[in-house]
Amino acid sequence: MTMTTEPTAPDDITEVHSSLAESAELTAARMPIHDAITTDAASMNGTSPDDTATAVIAPGEARTAPPLPEPAPETVADADTEIAEALAVPREQRPLSTLEADQISAWFGTHKVLERVSLTMPAGQVTALIGPSGCGKSTFLRILNRMHELVPSASLAGEVRLDGDDIYDRNKKLQDARKHIGMVFQKPNPFPAMSIYDNVVSGLKLTGVRVHRDQKDEIVERSLTAAGLWREVKDRLRQPGGGLSGGQQQRLCIARSLAVTPKVLLMDEPCSALDPTSTRVIEETMMELQKEVTIVIVTHNMQQAQRVSQQCAFFLASQGTPGQIVEYGDTEAMFSEPQDERTYDYVNGRFG
Repeated sequence: MTMTTEPTAPDDITEVHSSLAESAELTAARMPIHDAITTDAASMNGTSPDDTATAVIAPGEARTAPPLPEPAPETVADADTEIAEALAVPREQRPLSTLEADQISAWFGTHKVLERVSLTMPAGQVTALIGPSGCGKSTFLRILNRMHELVPSASLAGEVRLDGDDIYDRNKKLQDARKHIGMVFQKPNPFPAMSIYDNVVSGLKLTGVRVHRDQKDEIVERSLTAAGLWREVKDRLRQPGGGLSGGQQQRLCIARSLAVTPKVLLMDEPCSALDPTSTRVIEETMMELQKEVTIVIVTHNMQQAQRVSQQCAFFLASQGTPGQIVEYGDTEAMFSEPQDERTYDYVNGRFG
């Protein structure tokens, strides 16, 4: 069966360089973004009126992201209590969370890049998103923690629910989504002149969380330990993060995300820029972390998807059509006995 893919890859169009994305997060973490119904969504994207909804939070609603005035920051006491409670409970004893995407469609201007994607990412498991370049995997991943809104022309429809709560609800703060749903980018992006220690606690600053100094040491050790890096750097915490190897830098970025005790960790091709040895260490770290957080990973490495994930979703965008999920299910079953011929062709290297 011959397959064709869209010549212009939506993911490539919207690819955000990791360091710029982090800079954007520093600003966005302090700038609440609310969702609004796009009044001309149907005419904008050429869909029928049924593709948009009039209910405020119904699946299928088109949303944009105009900034609102900055609210009063949370008090140190409130943040203190939240962090203290998190530190009091061992990571492995914290309840695990399920992330659900319901009827997600996405646009960049008038270009529709995702079509009614629904996916459940089970608690305490690794879900791999696979598919050719340009099928919307990375766009979908960024929607899961509201980074899609950083693109001025972006809009979306549908819901993303964390433990049943829509993260795009008007009453939800952007900071809440970033605290609970962390992101690790394709290229390691620590702040190079900042110390290893300060790189980890910068994760707190990125999400607007303030803690007392006596808590920071514990947060740094626990985060670096969970990321599999503590033993390698415990004697040089005040040295620049930019002096670490590529694999160590990526684990430092993981530690930075873990500092705010997220419920979900999103990883956008986290090993694509690493050597095989560093890749193995990152994969081992992921398999340990899934005991504590739910993980969603985008990967073009089929062997990696088989090694680290329990669930797998195959995205595909045929020429001129938005990305969709062709098949989703148990990873082992998808690679050994796929139900769709296109899935079989892709996982066996016949295209993509």
